[in-house]
Amino acid sequence: MTTIGRDGSNWRTVDIVVGAVVAVAFGAVFLAWNAFYIATEPVFVFLPPAQAILYGVWLLPGVLVALIVRRPGAAVFGGLVAAAVSVLLGSPYGADALISGALQGAGAELAFAVGLYRRWTLPWAVLAGMLAGLFAAAHDIPIYFRETGLDFWAVFTAATMLSGALIAGVGAWLLLRALIGTGVLRDFAAGREQREI
Repeated sequence: MTTIGRDGSNWRTVDIVVGAVVAVAFGAVFLAWNAFYIATEPVFVFLPPAQAILYGVWLLPGVLVALIVRRPGAAVFGGLVAAAVSVLLGSPYGADALISGALQGAGAELAFAVGLYRRWTLPWAVLAGMLAGLFAAAHDIPIYFRETGLDFWAVFTAATMLSGALIAGVGAWLLLRALIGTGVLRDFAAGREQREI
């Protein structure tokens, strides 16, 4: 079944299924990453906001699903589905993870929207990761770090954006290349482009 319109903005069934599978897999990864992130707090005791350098793993599904599906809303879909699975598996952040996941996806979505959903290169993936990090910081600071002050906020935001650029942006790009190499994305534009090279 296909629902593609002339502008290519509508989703196909395969887009929904593959996007959901990728996001669900990351939702399960989040179970371990949540525990790891909490366990690393003592490592960053000298500069607590620098711990956000590890944040990018939570930003990955939005960027990766968008790079695969290449449809408006894919980044939000990826972030939200991954967060929903995380909540169902017992996220220590509770239902707030849903809001966070949607906002992280929205940050990545903004980058691809600025590129008019035609730019799927590494620099655009990095920008998507950075904006996902910015949106994540904008969500987390008033909820979890309201009492800490401007210095903390600045370091936390910079670390989250850097992590988004490297882990979510470059990381999603590398994961996309690996998936293309397996042939599982042959029904997607990313897979077809690789075959044409």
